[in-house]
Amino acid sequence: MSERERKKRRQTAEAELVAEIASGSSEALAALYERYAGMLLGLANTVLHDRGEAEEVLQETLLQVWKQASRYDAGRSSVSTWLVLITRSRAIDRLRNRKVVRKTVTAAQHERHATYASPEGMSNVFMLERRRRLSDELNRLPREQRRVLEMAFFEGLTQHEIADRTGTPLGTVKTRTLLAMKKLRQALANEIEDLL
Repeated sequence: MSERERKKRRQTAEAELVAEIASGSSEALAALYERYAGMLLGLANTVLHDRGEAEEVLQETLLQVWKQASRYDAGRSSVSTWLVLITRSRAIDRLRNRKVVRKTVTAAQHERHATYASPEGMSNVFMLERRRRLSDELNRLPREQRRVLEMAFFEGLTQHEIADRTGTPLGTVKTRTLLAMKKLRQALANEIEDLL
């Protein structure tokens, strides 16, 4: 059998796997995962430079395959090409989203508070005061606890992503988050009551 015939048979077998997935076969999805997970994870990691996010992209890709297997057209591309295109698209979307979050955070950090001459002026003053109080209390937290909250709230990172980025065990990240939130809750108890 020639190399071309072997390739054609493999492509046919893979297209049949996708057809089985479209029929609801989780075994077929597992078989597809076994064949391509390493390659797709490597591709996502190359785009994102973040193993945790690359793993999430791989999961999103497989979920999309599960939901949209019936849309696969063997006449347009091979299964491997289809999977690569889905993975690449998902990874690039994440990369763009990451950049948008960074720009938003940077803009928010550099934004100067405008003064308002409106009926809402008094509530704006109170809001500015609350922000100042929150900023002061954040600055009183131990550096490690403050950094975890900043990464979570200002950079939009999950606890897994924080652990990966800082090289800190996930349990430690969770503990620091919990302790920091308790301290803020205690320090800002009056402000929290005013909001309720």
